[in-house]
Amino acid sequence: MAALVPAAGEARAASRRRVLALSGSLRAASHNTCLLKAAQHLAPKGLEVVLCEGLGEMPSFNPDRDDDAPPAQVAALRAAVGASDGLLIACPEYAHGVPGAFKNALDWLVGSWEFPNKPIALFNASPRASHAQAALREILTTMSARLVEEASLSLSLLGCDLDADGIVADENLAAPIRSALVAYQRVLDGMADANFDSAAVWG
Repeated sequence: MAALVPAAGEARAASRRRVLALSGSLRAASHNTCLLKAAQHLAPKGLEVVLCEGLGEMPSFNPDRDDDAPPAQVAALRAAVGASDGLLIACPEYAHGVPGAFKNALDWLVGSWEFPNKPIALFNASPRASHAQAALREILTTMSARLVEEASLSLSLLGCDLDADGIVADENLAAPIRSALVAYQRVLDGMADANFDSAAVWG
């Protein structure tokens, strides 16, 4: 009798992986945001990178409001995280740490069910931002994120007067971004296959 459940590869071919990109900077000309926008253009077929906006409009974290009816902005962020297969984060360093507005957004995700075990790739626009990267990794690990090292990278964009289009046009910058995204897609596909196989066994 022919199997009624399609093979994992067939299910994957019909789907598209969605990655939510979060910038830790609110600056209009942020290198980190430009890096994420470049990733949108360089993403391989089958991988959609969606830039999350409005993190600066999130209310200050208050545990008393972190209940079944959180503020609208918080609910929207959690829904976006839940609808994504993975996250792509690019965060600058401020005073040897993670910028306050971005840490505030992460605080709102700590108690959510959407965040734990979410695959996360880290893009770094400046190798000098080592303190923030270390702090961010500690925070995300504490939040039960799954850091995808093979899809994470560090580029030196400081001093480069390049917007997203300029990054895409510079092959020395575009090539590692493209490679990281291909690696990320491979990880996400593998996780989807594993979940599909598990569902087929228990369904």
